[in-house]
Amino acid sequence: MAAYMRGVICLLSTEKNAFLTRGSGIIVGSKRYVRGLRRKPVRVLFPEDGTDKVNVKQTSQSQPAGLNVKREREVKVTATTTRHQEESDFVKARINVQSTVKDAHVTVTKDQVDGLRFERAFPGDKRLARLVSVARSRTFREHQGKVLLEGRRLICDALDAGANPQMVFFSTVDRLRELPLDKLKRATLVKVKFEDIKIWSDLVAPQGVMAIFSRPDPSRLNFANSGHSVPLSLICDNIRDPGNLGTMLRCAAAAGCHNVLLTKGCVDAWEPKVLRAAMGAHFRLPIYPSLGWNDVENHLPKPVTVHVADSSCDTSRETNDSQVSHKLSKAGDYGWVSARPNNKKMRYEEYDSDSDSDNEFEGLSLPRVDTKLYHESWAQSPAALVVGGETHGLSVEAVQLAEKTAGHRLFIPVVPDVDSLNSAMAASILLFEGRKQLLKLMQTSGRKWKSKVEQQIS
Repeated sequence: MAAYMRGVICLLSTEKNAFLTRGSGIIVGSKRYVRGLRRKPVRVLFPEDGTDKVNVKQTSQSQPAGLNVKREREVKVTATTTRHQEESDFVKARINVQSTVKDAHVTVTKDQVDGLRFERAFPGDKRLARLVSVARSRTFREHQGKVLLEGRRLICDALDAGANPQMVFFSTVDRLRELPLDKLKRATLVKVKFEDIKIWSDLVAPQGVMAIFSRPDPSRLNFANSGHSVPLSLICDNIRDPGNLGTMLRCAAAAGCHNVLLTKGCVDAWEPKVLRAAMGAHFRLPIYPSLGWNDVENHLPKPVTVHVADSSCDTSRETNDSQVSHKLSKAGDYGWVSARPNNKKMRYEEYDSDSDSDNEFEGLSLPRVDTKLYHESWAQSPAALVVGGETHGLSVEAVQLAEKTAGHRLFIPVVPDVDSLNSAMAASILLFEGRKQLLKLMQTSGRKWKSKVEQQIS
């Protein structure tokens, strides 16, 4: 009996030790797993079904404590390896994403339209700042040799005349398709937001297309209306109002003038306001800016008769000019000639309609030039018309050139107590009157006189 009791006690102690060992293995294992997750959380994977979880529990309960420790080490090593592999995969994926984004960026910023590639401007693009420099700075335009054209019609006129485009800014692809794309192959095309064009444009309602051209050379442009021109030149003397100069250029193109000569002191012919007022006249006849009077004579045909426009509205000159002309020997006596000689170094002055010119006449002797009404016969040979500005009037050099070529002083009579016409209006009346007289002379004289005139002009 005693032996039987000892066997039972040994069996119970053995089972108790085994149970405690298994229990401690489970407790230690759970604690270690929790501590491991708290220390280094890497990622959480949710199994598709619960079989793995059940198998792990059964395996952990059925395996001894030593095997659990070994499995824990294997799990740690596997987790570390997996973590390094995941980090390397993450880095590779990030590099691939960056390269993909870069490729997509290149693809988006450069597009094509009808075979021409164009770029997209981003905020802070320095090319947009050039628009302001070209539009507002005459010095920049002259030194850099660039001009700014805005609007479809003006750009198309420039391209048809053979001007060289450098950069074209447009808001939509439809605006770009309105231009002759075959002539824009050498230009840089940049798509910008319409809000940016509104900022740089001076127009109230911009058209959404602007272009920077090389400063055109009149001798290299192709003028479509050259076959309808007459041997008549327009000389603008001290025209400082952009609106007046643009209107005069437009009238000269409409009257079929041979060329337009701008003396030093005139406003820049490529200023945006002049371009808008001229309505494409820059590409319909040659315009030579910033000329001295010696250069003016070189651009005129030989022989030529130079006439000057008289801005006086005194109708008594129409009947009594022959009686009083001998008494007028000073520039101040006429009231339409500036007594200040044209400075050869003068290039540009801001337009000021309120400037005082009372002290301009200092008794300078004036050459004698006969007077004629604008509708009388004065254009009977290749002629040139000089029109002065409203503020300073004609320069003395213009009157001297008129005397030298046996020209006349032309004036347009108006009713009393009415101010004289402005420069642009007077130029338009005189230019169309000169065209009428020259065309009449060409019809009566026949082809011989026309061919002779063409030889003189060429």
